[in-house]
Amino acid sequence: MAPGGGDGRRNGEQPQQASGGRHGCACGFPVCACAGAAAVASAASSADMDRAAVAATEGQIGAVNDESWVAVDLSDDLSGDGGDDGVAIEDRPVFRTEKIKGVLLHPYRVLIFVRLIAFTLFVIWRISHRNPDALWLWVTSIAGEFWFGFSWLLDQLPKLNPINRVPDLVVLRQRFDRADGTSRLPGLDIFVTTADPFKEPILSTANSILSILAADYPVEKNTCYLSDDSGMLLTYEAMVEAAKFATVWVPFCRKHGIEPRGPESYFELKSHPYMGRSQEDFVNDRRRVRKEYDEFKARINGLEHDIKQRSDAYNAARGLKDGEPRATWMADGSQWEGTWVEPSENHRKGDHAGIVLVLVNHPSHSRQLGPPASADNPLDFSMVDVRLPMLVYVSREKRPGFNHEKKAGAMNALTRCSAVLTNSPFILNLDCDHYINNSQALRAGICFMLGRDSDTVAFVQFPQRFEGVDPTDLYANHNRIFFDGTLRALDGMQGPIYVGTGCLFRRVTLYGFDPPRINVGGPCFPSLGGMFAKTKYEKPGLEMTTKAAVAKGKHGFLPLPKKAYGKSDAFVDSIPRASHPSPFADAAAVAADEATISEAVAVTTAAYEKKTGWGSDIGWVYGTVTEDVVTGYRMHIKGWRSRYCSIYPHAFIGTAPINLTERLYQVLRWSTGSLEIFFSRNNPLFGSTFLHPLQRVAYINITTYPFTALFLIFYTTVPALSFVTGHFIVQRPTTMFYVYLAIVLGTLLILAVLEVKWAGVTVFEWFRNGQFWMTASCSAYLAAVCQVVVKVVFRRDISFKLTSKQPAGDEKKDPYADLYVVRWTWLMVTPIIIILVNIIGSAVAFAKVLDGEWTHWLKVAGGVFFNFWVLFHLYPFAKGILGKHGKTPVVVLVWWAFTFVITAVLYINIPHIHGPGGKHGHGGAMGRHAHHHAGNTHVTELYGWP
Repeated sequence: MAPGGGDGRRNGEQPQQASGGRHGCACGFPVCACAGAAAVASAASSADMDRAAVAATEGQIGAVNDESWVAVDLSDDLSGDGGDDGVAIEDRPVFRTEKIKGVLLHPYRVLIFVRLIAFTLFVIWRISHRNPDALWLWVTSIAGEFWFGFSWLLDQLPKLNPINRVPDLVVLRQRFDRADGTSRLPGLDIFVTTADPFKEPILSTANSILSILAADYPVEKNTCYLSDDSGMLLTYEAMVEAAKFATVWVPFCRKHGIEPRGPESYFELKSHPYMGRSQEDFVNDRRRVRKEYDEFKARINGLEHDIKQRSDAYNAARGLKDGEPRATWMADGSQWEGTWVEPSENHRKGDHAGIVLVLVNHPSHSRQLGPPASADNPLDFSMVDVRLPMLVYVSREKRPGFNHEKKAGAMNALTRCSAVLTNSPFILNLDCDHYINNSQALRAGICFMLGRDSDTVAFVQFPQRFEGVDPTDLYANHNRIFFDGTLRALDGMQGPIYVGTGCLFRRVTLYGFDPPRINVGGPCFPSLGGMFAKTKYEKPGLEMTTKAAVAKGKHGFLPLPKKAYGKSDAFVDSIPRASHPSPFADAAAVAADEATISEAVAVTTAAYEKKTGWGSDIGWVYGTVTEDVVTGYRMHIKGWRSRYCSIYPHAFIGTAPINLTERLYQVLRWSTGSLEIFFSRNNPLFGSTFLHPLQRVAYINITTYPFTALFLIFYTTVPALSFVTGHFIVQRPTTMFYVYLAIVLGTLLILAVLEVKWAGVTVFEWFRNGQFWMTASCSAYLAAVCQVVVKVVFRRDISFKLTSKQPAGDEKKDPYADLYVVRWTWLMVTPIIIILVNIIGSAVAFAKVLDGEWTHWLKVAGGVFFNFWVLFHLYPFAKGILGKHGKTPVVVLVWWAFTFVITAVLYINIPHIHGPGGKHGHGGAMGRHAHHHAGNTHVTELYGWP
């Protein structure tokens, strides 16, 4: 069939120009559709592309007004050839870039440099005014202030050019959707990873899969892969049940425009807004589907018992003797190849065969309407497309003696498996607890891959949003300052970093390809683009534009030797179809036959990556627990860019850690991984010149921020201990000292207000983020530094347990009860010590005033205020370890008051601890020290990377 026809191609091919096209592509891609081998982005964004006639959105599957769920401009006239501005629909961008208002951005930039100058003068004053009475304190504090200033600068400089990018789904539909319901959008493979069905609730995983199957994206272009690293039959049969329920849930969502399309979240809504035509029909359908979902949940919850009961029956029928392996049996009477309920050789965790099972076959390329309502089928789907996207279960082979590289290894196995089966040019990865909250999310992300000048975009990162967080966000799980502040600002440079989930990739970037051209200058430094310009691939390989060339096994176009990709010819031959899909329009059919499945299993074997480039130059990078950050970094140093996509309602929503212990372990894993990158060959200090200068600063920041713990612990304990020892950091502050300090603090607060404004977050979120930063710095960051030092010095590997998302409390009585269940961990020791030290220090200062040792209350007010400042920032931590939801504040205050009073009484009444009043002379020095720290610690809070 000719290009542009309704052939339902899977790889997102675009209409091909005549080979002798007289005009170059507007996108600037040198190897494009007019040359015979194009990436999807260039073919889609070319001004000279074959403009196929497309109709309005009346024929589109789904709700008529579902664009309202995305922050797009709906004021355009969809009935004509152009918008209100008279621009033809083919020439309008599929996303627009909005700059931050100058009234916010210009003062923000100026204040950054004003504060930098003030801080420099402040440090110069500190260096020139030594304290000979406590020289070691003076030296240590100077080092700490240098570090806080440096880390603040690392965090602030990449925020010089924040921008907003908004997808335009109206233009996307007009350009790529056809009147007959088919679409020219590119293929999309969605990866979902899970490792333990008990720590990661299996119902949550099933809801994620259901939301993917129901997403508003061309059915034949959307494939979902579930990677189960546990290899358990429980996960597989849960997915079988999900596939069965999807035959009801997905048509229901399409018929009535349901949002969100994760059933658990939808049915938990107090109100159910209706977007269809018949209210009565909707109520009846919803009641029926809710009943089906309740039965589905009951089957999911009973799977563990059913599998064991079935296996016991089969094993008993075989007359097994004691000690003989007891198999786990599938419903069809065959033995499960993965992990058995009662593990045995070749069937236990870390030792089982590879499994690839197609749960839902690839759909047809034409719409299939469902049956009308009947006695057996009360749901009327006669006007609804009932096709389901392809669904594949994958469990890679695990064998003893092999390092399977955790999530990164699973993602690489999925990349090869999906290349053999569907080979879509784009990949979206999600964690098993993240479901699609906005049905338009996939289309919104693809806008940034198909726009003009988008052929150099490696990935599109969505912000992470979470549910199950208490209204006060006690442990700063939302982390809005990072996602809506830091990542949004990086979008104005080379692009946001990759943060592990909710990320849309261009497949060829995972294969080690360089971008078609490089412009690292960005809006701030456009001249740098010319310095590092690159106009073509090193090996364009135009001879690879025919299938005959692929059949001959010519792989000269590959950026790495063929052996680096492994021994599978089927996988290597799939690479040109992913990187240059246009010439292979008629080769897009998916053949899930026995031979193809066998090949998919072969590329997921434990030994496949031996002596290859996987994990180093190809795919997700190994060697760190934060494989996400380093994988995105490796793309950026090649010159690829990334984009940030924030839409409302939120694209994806996940589950937050269930309590303080799990949250601290999560932060420990992140901070340890960051330091591992710093001490590896991927240290951003030595990255290529293709890395944007401020992008390099951002990567240095994210790989060094845990070092803040070493200095912050000093500042949170020494001021309190100074009340006891009488040794202080500052001896005689002058007027200029207070002037510099006031400017540093004042500009810091104004910068925070401006950042809150342009980032779209609240002051409460900003302050809560600072509170948890204090807790994390005193616990997880410090532990991360110690672990990485041990690893570097003694060459010992670091292991982590999976973060549990399975609640244990009674959610019906209190949905947040489990957040306050105390689960002791050694990470809590340091914050507890800091809390006690500050309470004791305040009590000693109070006692010295009462006892007459210090005569003026004002002399100690500043120091005591600083102690209270530390305690206030550790309040969420204290609340998490001492009490229950709603009752904790009283418990915390009682313990604080008890410790304070006991310390003061003991100090006053125990002889020889204090002098008879001869130490009053220390009061002046103490007062000066207190005023210094009352301000300096405000500085230290925001110098650190949140």
